[in-house]
Amino acid sequence: MRLTDRGLNRLPRPLAGLLRKHRELVKFTIVGGFCYVVTLMVNYGLRLTVLGKRPVTALIVANVVASVVSYFLNREWSFRTRGGRRRHHELLLYLLINGVGVAVNAAPLFVARYVFGLQYPAVSRLSEELSDFAFGMVLGTALAMLFRLWAYRTWVFPHGDVRPAPDRYEVPAQAAPASPMAIDSPGA
Repeated sequence: MRLTDRGLNRLPRPLAGLLRKHRELVKFTIVGGFCYVVTLMVNYGLRLTVLGKRPVTALIVANVVASVVSYFLNREWSFRTRGGRRRHHELLLYLLINGVGVAVNAAPLFVARYVFGLQYPAVSRLSEELSDFAFGMVLGTALAMLFRLWAYRTWVFPHGDVRPAPDRYEVPAQAAPASPMAIDSPGA
């Protein structure tokens, strides 16, 4: 049984049915969550070391790294049955869309810092960090995720059911539990 199916089978039946119906979105969200952690780690790793004075550059580099990871995970898992393009054409479109996605992700942080002036010494260092996180890591990531989901489905992986889907396993409908009296004994 596939990992996704095992996880869904542990959920209440109505919720599991809803998530199965939107399986592609669920997988895209899981990949996005994983890549969000990659972005966080690379972004703050760079900010705390070599790019301390360049938070927008650190966020852009972190998004590029996460985009490479995202391509392979989305191609082989989230959009596994979608396609319709040659691999090199698909990769080129993916890179172009992620370039736009990186710009969409960095735009709120850029606006917060350089248009609204939410940086030290105009604001405290704590306010600057909170602003950077809220505008760069939260708002920017949410906007870029929505853009990427739409763009991947529209241009990169445009056709559904192009590649064979893996076998799906769903828990059969549960029969009413038998009463203890209905159990056949060996002597009956």
